[in-house]
Amino acid sequence: MKTILIVEDNEKNMKLARDILQVKGYRTIEAATGLAGLQAAQDEPPDLILMDIQLPDISGIEVYARLRADPTTAGIPAIAFTASVTQADRNRIINAGFGGFLAKPISLKEFLQTIERVRAKAS
Repeated sequence: MKTILIVEDNEKNMKLARDILQVKGYRTIEAATGLAGLQAAQDEPPDLILMDIQLPDISGIEVYARLRADPTTAGIPAIAFTASVTQADRNRIINAGFGGFLAKPISLKEFLQTIERVRAKAS
C-alpha cells in the first residue's frame, strides 16, 4: 500500500485530502505544521508528499528544501497543495522542485490525476 504524507494546517482540507486518498486505497500520514511534516517524512519516508505551502511555522517550500537536502528523503516526490495560485507562486513552487501543483479548492478529478501522474513519474 502506498503511503502519502499530507502536510496541511487547515483541518477541513486535511480531512478532505485524507478521505479521498484513503478511499482510493492510500495509507496517509498527517502533519499540521512544516516542522511536524519534516519529522514525519524523516521518521517514516512516504511514497509521496502533499504539501501545503503556507504553514504556521515554516513554509512548505522550506520543508521540501530541507527534505531534498537530506539523502534519506531527497528522492520523495511532492505536490504543492495550496491556495497560492498566482503565476509567481506557481513558478516559485516549480523552481523548488515540486512535481506537481494542486490549487485549493480542489477539483476531485484533477486531484486524483495529479497524484497518479506524480507517483508514476517518480516510480
